Amino acid sequence: MHPSAAVSRGITLAVVVIAALVALLSARPFAGSWNDGSRLATVECLVDYGTWVIDQSIFVQPPPASTAAPLPYPAGDTLLLSRGTQDKLFIDGHYYSDKSPVPALYLAAIYRVLQGTTGLVARTEPARFCYLLTLFSSGLAYVISVFCIDRLAQSLGTMTRLLVTASFAFATIALPYARQVNNHILILAVCCVLLSFLNPKTRGQLIAAGLLLGAAYTIDLGIGPVLVLSFIGLVAYRTRSVGKVTLVLLAAFPLFFLHHYFNWRIGGTFGPANAQPAFFLWPGAPFDASNLTGGWAHKSIGHFVAYALDLLFGKRGLLGHNLALFLTLPGVVVLLRSRVKETPEIIWAVSFFVGGWLVYAITSNNYSGLSCSIRWFVPLLAPGYYLLVVLLRYVSRYRAELVILTLFGLVEGALMWWKGPWMPHMVPGFWFIQGGALLAWLLYRFSPRKS
Repeated sequence: MHPSAAVSRGITLAVVVIAALVALLSARPFAGSWNDGSRLATVECLVDYGTWVIDQSIFVQPPPASTAAPLPYPAGDTLLLSRGTQDKLFIDGHYYSDKSPVPALYLAAIYRVLQGTTGLVARTEPARFCYLLTLFSSGLAYVISVFCIDRLAQSLGTMTRLLVTASFAFATIALPYARQVNNHILILAVCCVLLSFLNPKTRGQLIAAGLLLGAAYTIDLGIGPVLVLSFIGLVAYRTRSVGKVTLVLLAAFPLFFLHHYFNWRIGGTFGPANAQPAFFLWPGAPFDASNLTGGWAHKSIGHFVAYALDLLFGKRGLLGHNLALFLTLPGVVVLLRSRVKETPEIIWAVSFFVGGWLVYAITSNNYSGLSCSIRWFVPLLAPGYYLLVVLLRYVSRYRAELVILTLFGLVEGALMWWKGPWMPHMVPGFWFIQGGALLAWLLYRFSPRKS
């Protein structure tokens, strides 16, 4: 039985409030890695110095830990405090962030508003700067993502809806990535919002879908283009209209242009600046042509296959850190065989998921660096949970299996949240949690039950 509209709105409000509290408690008052240090350096310099150059940033040249000056990194992290972020490009005698430029403009706008209203200055108050920028970027993206998944699951009935929402909010890598500034949870939020526009009909819906595609493209030039191509294919199939496809692309184009304009202005390159080995020719640079992401990164086909499978099933694998997604493996087969009305959307979700996985499997060999699971794959939670919702819509017996995987996932989620998104090692007890989850799931799945 589905809840009344009033009850459903009450559940939505509770979900948003709980997600917001999680975001408030999760945001950290420091940069925890090269990754967020690099992004925050750009934001600081855009607002405080009016330049993309990050030479003067507190995140590039931190004050000595021995001084009384406020620190932008954890007090015990001597490497970060001694060298600052190493995620930087060296162009024409200056350092720039190697992160995509357009998301930094959003964060810079937030910082400018905070500075104008509260007097916040990154150099003098780095803890408050880091906390608030995290809250208004990753924290807000987490809340939006949870809200969208809850909205998607509304058709499932109260208990199943709450199960899906809790599974996504507390038993996936979305939770740890809410803790610090990063691009990956931003594009997750964009993808989750896009789930509401999988079958756009009105002009407003088509324009909204285009703007979301453009935003995704500016955030991640690996997964973003895969999302654009797969979604355009879905729109073309559903609408059978060249005009509607053109409208989506026209809505996305200004953001496409904005990304490449700033990319060219900073590095003089049309493609990703952080894929250019020439920009890493500076003393002590940890990156070179052998470990940069952006081209064929494997010595053989065998190495590629092993690496690709490891990205899904290994010690950093996506499925092992988001246990509920194991249900999509049999679930997709069941749905495609049943030829449900959402089949085109299911094909889109599978195409986006597989395409995003393969792009990084082909063009990388470093497992996304020091991070919780594979940071590039955070946005793939959106198509993954779309598939779960559709599966539960037609095959309710999978709910018990989702309960089992989610219970183990809650333990893993708590450990991932504790460690944060930039963990250098495996989740504590990872193999035991994953092994227990899969064993319990399979025992239930193949146990004899009365009809």
